[in-house]
Amino acid sequence: MSKILVTGTAGFIGFHLAQKLLSEGHKVTGLDIINDYYDINLKYARLAETGIKKGNIKYNNLIKSTNYPDYSFIKLGIEDKESLDNLFQSSGFDYVVNLAAQAGVRYSIENPMAYVNSNIIGFANILEACRHNNIKHLIYASSSSVYGLNEKMPFSTRDNVDHPISLYAASKKSNELMAHTYSHLFGLPTTGLRFFTVYGPWGRPDMALYIFTKAITEGKKIQIFNKGDMFRDFTYIDDIVNSLSRIIENIPRGDPDWSGKKPDPSSSPAAYRIFNIGNNSPVKLMDFVKAIENEIGAEANKEFLPMQPGDVKATWADVNSLIETINYTPSTSINTGIKNFISWYKKYYHIN
Repeated sequence: MSKILVTGTAGFIGFHLAQKLLSEGHKVTGLDIINDYYDINLKYARLAETGIKKGNIKYNNLIKSTNYPDYSFIKLGIEDKESLDNLFQSSGFDYVVNLAAQAGVRYSIENPMAYVNSNIIGFANILEACRHNNIKHLIYASSSSVYGLNEKMPFSTRDNVDHPISLYAASKKSNELMAHTYSHLFGLPTTGLRFFTVYGPWGRPDMALYIFTKAITEGKKIQIFNKGDMFRDFTYIDDIVNSLSRIIENIPRGDPDWSGKKPDPSSSPAAYRIFNIGNNSPVKLMDFVKAIENEIGAEANKEFLPMQPGDVKATWADVNSLIETINYTPSTSINTGIKNFISWYKKYYHIN
């Protein structure tokens, strides 16, 4: 049994990861600020699924789950350095998975300081807490958005990612640079994970699958950007958490063959590495919409629009290094994933 801190456990990935780790016998502490970027009722519902009742939640107060004896939760912002340091000092964590962040590409155009505060200052606090509390391995969420203007497909962690097109992407690139610095200077093992369009039950309401399903079931119009000429490497949530659970105790050691003359951005002589986590099978946006329509049994009323600022036409993950390292291949089909999401959606919203 390991003691693991998972930040962002009222969020989509953190919620699923906490349950996965608990099922494997680990002792888990969840942390989340429960902000109102999207419907907080969904966040409280996720927490309730893990035995954390809304009425018991108070800021900076660690509470026990009523469902899992080895699960505790604390409402806390990673920007609160003093409280975060106290939590680390009193809890004796072995591993940290940082999924807490201000999410969303489009929102970063409207509210950039939210990303600076959470994704940069908050992440610096996580790094400092890990450094001073003998954490064996820090795993943190990066994003496929760091590839920005890159066009060579599939996206490889060996490629440079120096041209982000949103502050969200820039903040995630900053996380990777900050993590490498701590790995190099202080010997903190770090692994950054570039997630590719994660979807599935209990997903985020600002993501395409949720938006399209809601609109189609309510008979409303859906907006199709870049007039439908887009591809995404949709990655099912189970593939994400199965990969994460294997990565946690797979601690990077540094690459003795790494060369500064031909630097590989995905690794280092320090205990640092970067992985893509994607399905390695990009899907046309219009095929994705068609699969949703087929599962719901209704055709969408479509509005075709130009590309949105900060968005990219296509994503496609090269996951070879991930597969080689953890012996696991993300492979859930889009039809299976959409079916599972819509089944959950209808149950959650009481739709016949």
